[in-house]
Amino acid sequence: METKIIDARVIVTCPGRNFVTLKITTTDGVYGVGDGTLNGRELAVAAYLQEHVVPCLIGRDADRIEDTWQYLYRGAYWRRGPVTMAAIAAVDTALWDIKAKRANMPLYQLLGGKCREGVTVYTHANGHDIAQLLDSVSHHIELGYKAVRVQCAVPGVADAYGIPHGDKPYEPADASIPREEVWSTPKYLRFAPKMMEAVRAKVGFDVALLHDAHHRLTPIEAAALGKSLEEFRLFWLEDVTPAENQEAFQLVRQHTTTPLAVGEVFNSIFDCQQLISERLIDYVRASVAHAGGITHMRRIASFAELYGVKTGCHGPTDVSPICMGAALHFGLSVPNFGIQEHMPHCAETDEVFPHAYTFNDGYMQPGEQPGHGVDIDEKLAARFPYKRMYLPVARLEDGTLFNW
Repeated sequence: METKIIDARVIVTCPGRNFVTLKITTTDGVYGVGDGTLNGRELAVAAYLQEHVVPCLIGRDADRIEDTWQYLYRGAYWRRGPVTMAAIAAVDTALWDIKAKRANMPLYQLLGGKCREGVTVYTHANGHDIAQLLDSVSHHIELGYKAVRVQCAVPGVADAYGIPHGDKPYEPADASIPREEVWSTPKYLRFAPKMMEAVRAKVGFDVALLHDAHHRLTPIEAAALGKSLEEFRLFWLEDVTPAENQEAFQLVRQHTTTPLAVGEVFNSIFDCQQLISERLIDYVRASVAHAGGITHMRRIASFAELYGVKTGCHGPTDVSPICMGAALHFGLSVPNFGIQEHMPHCAETDEVFPHAYTFNDGYMQPGEQPGHGVDIDEKLAARFPYKRMYLPVARLEDGTLFNW
C-alpha cells in the first residue's frame, strides 16, 4: 500500500543562526525533517522549496526516495547548483527519516548497518595568537577530542579565517551586509609552518591535526604550503585552492605528500569526479545538506571508495542538527568513512532541534531512535525569526576582491 505525502512545510528559524527545515508528513501520520540550510542564502532555498518543490511533492509515494530524487534533479532541467541541491537534500533527508521511522529502526540500519563502532570527529581550536591557540587545543583535547583543526590569527592580517571576534564562538555569518576582510598570502605562508611547529611541540604526534587554507592559495602556493607542512604530518590540509578547476590539484599533488581534503562547497558528484578518479585528493568533504542528501552522498562515497578516497563531511554550525544527525548515520554506515567535522551548536539551536546523537571520547553516536534521530520544536522555532546575515568577503592589501 502506498504511503503518500500529504503535507510539506518550510520552516525558517534563527536560534543563534539561520536554518531552513523541510517537514514532510505522510498519510499514515509519520513525518520526517530535512535540512536545506545554505549559509547567507537561506531564503533562496526556502523560496525554491516553497514555490517550486512542495507543490510537486503532494500526492507522491513517500517510499520512492530514489525516484523522487531523480524527479527533482532531472525534472528541473536547470540542474545542480547550491540552491537546487540544498532543496533536494532537504526532501531526500526527510524521506529517509520517514522510511526509517516506518521501519522502526535507526537510519544507519536501513543503510546497511554499522561499519564501525563510532564516528570519529574533529573539532575547531583557534586563537588570536599562538599562545591562545595552544590553550584552545589543550582544552579540546581535555574534552576528549582526538582530532583538532587549528587556525590562528596571522600577524599583520586584521581578520584571519576561523578566528572569532571577542570571546564568542566563531561564526562567520555575522553582519547584515557582508563585512570586508583584508588578506595577505605571503604573510600567511610565512606564519603557517611556525604555527604548526608550535602545536606539534605542545601535543606531540598522537593527536590528529588538521588545517584549513579556505580556498585562498594559487595551486603553486598550495603546493609550497603542503611541502612546508609535511614534517608535521597533518591528518589533512583543507581547501588549499579553489576546486572549480579540478585539474589544478595535479600541480599540488606533484609537490607534496600532505593529505588533501576539499569539497564543502561541492553540490554534486561532478564537482569531484576528476579529483577522485585521478586520486588528487584524499578526503571529499561534501555534506548531506549541500550535496543532494543521503541518496547522493552515498553515490559520491561509493565512487570515492573505488579510488581509495575517504569521506570527511562538512559539519560546522552552518548546517543544522538535522544534517549532523543524518551525517552520523551516513558516516557509521559507509565503508570508506574518514572523519566527521563537529562544531557544537549553541544551546538555543540544540533546544529547537532535539536530537539523539551524543559525543564521548572522540567519537559521536547517532543514537538508536527510529529515523535519523533529530526533530524540530516548531513552537520554539517560531520564537526565533529569520535574521539576514552574510558571510564576509575578502580583499588583498591592494584592494583586489579575493577568495574568502
